Formats: sequence, structure tokens, C-alpha cells
Amino acid sequence: MSQYEFPRRQRLLSAGDYRHVFDNATYKVHGKGLLALACNNDSGHPRLGLVISKKSARRAVDRNRVKRVTRESFRLRQHRLPAVDIVILARRGITELDNATLYRQLHGLWRRLEKQVHHASVSDT
Repeated sequence: MSQYEFPRRQRLLSAGDYRHVFDNATYKVHGKGLLALACNNDSGHPRLGLVISKKSARRAVDRNRVKRVTRESFRLRQHRLPAVDIVILARRGITELDNATLYRQLHGLWRRLEKQVHHASVSDT
């Protein structure tokens, strides 16, 4: 089961990590209530960062639920994702999605991100 863990090395930890993604986002994927920004990294594996503001989810319980579901979805999907740093931004309306819908949104978001990175790497060669 060690292949499905979510250790520190797979997280964006510092403000500099987040700033790098915001400044150099080469991939953008939109979903209902979600936006993913991503840029290539040199670590050889994907890394995840979350930005769930009070503006998008007023109650702490809602922000924590979105974070928990997003981390779980990433943890299960990480082996298929390319080596990119990803920041997930929550937008207004995210609290209206139940867990099952949020999982579906995230699943589609990961797939679209994979395709974007794959198409970019194919066109670069």
C-alpha cells in the first residue's frame, strides 16, 4: 500500500513553491468550482498544493472537506499523473458539490491535466 501514500515530498510546502506555480503555470484546467494550475517540476513525481479560501467556502468544515476529498483523490491518482506541481484553487460554489460530485470533478480534472501535459510533451519533441 506504500504506493498510495501522500508524504511530504508530494506536497507544495512553502510560499515559494506556490509562487513558482502561480508565476509559471503552463497548464490550466477548469472544473465546476475548481481551477488547477500546474507547471513542470524536476522532482520526477507530482506535487499538490491547495488554496481553499474563506471567500469560496465560508465555514471551516466545508474548507476541510474539500481539502480532504482533493487530497484523497490525488493520492489515489498520483501514479498516473506526470511530474508537475499542481495548485488546486477552489471557487465560489464549491460547497454546493457533494463528495461524490467533487470526486467526479477531480477525476475529470486529473484526466484533462494528464492530456494537456502529454500533448505539450509530444509537440515539444
